[in-house]
Amino acid sequence: MPKMVYMMTNGESMNMVLAFNRDLNGLLTFMGSFPTYGRGTGTRKISPVTANDGIDPLESQGSLSLSRDGRFLFAVNAGSNSISSFIITDSGGLVLADVKPSEGIQPNSVDVFGNLLYVSNAGNASNHIASNITGFRIEDNGRLTHIPGSIHYLSTMNAQPAQVLFTPDGSKIVVSEFTTDRLSVFHVHNNGTVTGPIINGSNGTRPLGSCFLSSGILLVTEVASSAVSSYSMSNNGILSVISGSVQNGQQTACWIAITRNERFAYTSNTLSGTISTYRIDDNGKLTVLRHITSTPVGAPTGIPIDSGVSKDGRNFYTLNGNQGTISVFSIQDDGNLVSLQVAASSQYPYFGSQGLAVL
Repeated sequence: MPKMVYMMTNGESMNMVLAFNRDLNGLLTFMGSFPTYGRGTGTRKISPVTANDGIDPLESQGSLSLSRDGRFLFAVNAGSNSISSFIITDSGGLVLADVKPSEGIQPNSVDVFGNLLYVSNAGNASNHIASNITGFRIEDNGRLTHIPGSIHYLSTMNAQPAQVLFTPDGSKIVVSEFTTDRLSVFHVHNNGTVTGPIINGSNGTRPLGSCFLSSGILLVTEVASSAVSSYSMSNNGILSVISGSVQNGQQTACWIAITRNERFAYTSNTLSGTISTYRIDDNGKLTVLRHITSTPVGAPTGIPIDSGVSKDGRNFYTLNGNQGTISVFSIQDDGNLVSLQVAASSQYPYFGSQGLAVL
């Protein structure tokens, strides 16, 4: 499997995926750009819920996602209401396999389990166009086939999804709803359709990024209080709080990623320009340890958004939404992050970039 980092430009005339090689230390070298043959939103936000500042235009986590086996990469095209599927070559380059309508308006997050893909469509509340989630089958050649009967609304017609996420066993899907402060759980059936949602209230306000531990414990960021909550989930989709709204003392914790050993989690605190480290104990209890600036002291301040940890567990990466750069860190045994690089390329848009995927 190649060692790569991918980011998405979200360009409004042509969306692109930029590929970077990772060296043995995790440092990045620009490899090339690959058109999605769809359009992004540029600096335009998908809704007026947050400031239209060109940063985080899709208001989501998971707009650029890998299949779990690392064979495919999927990108949302929120400006043209489509999903692009790429085959990842042995060298890490991308070959476009398919572009399909997302069966909704403004797709902003995608996740994969096996050959099943689900996308969240944010809709357009001002035009009374409902949000939804929709399922597709992934063929061996990377082409996508829409699953009849898989379109499903969220807890309300205008709930704005922030992320669509499969459970570790693929039996359920969780959607964090940014505007309703809910976590909607759907049961996944063998034919790829879903039923639900089971509606759970978020422990805190403005849930956005989420991730699962292999044990099934769910971590969710809360933007309003810059916090993270952890939850256990019952077989029927009911969430129970383990650690409730553990604040990190920064501003707007939005995205979250966990280390390979699942002992630490990192949040991107956008307004503070920082990354916070949380310790995760065996039962999912969270403790804040420290924070570090996304870009080194003395360098132009980066505003971190999407993030990810390398498959080998050695490096953490975050996209700086105000610069179109990627900050590179090494992960120490105690979870501490050490800044290594701020990678830049002339291919980056200054504002509007969104989406990061790490191999």
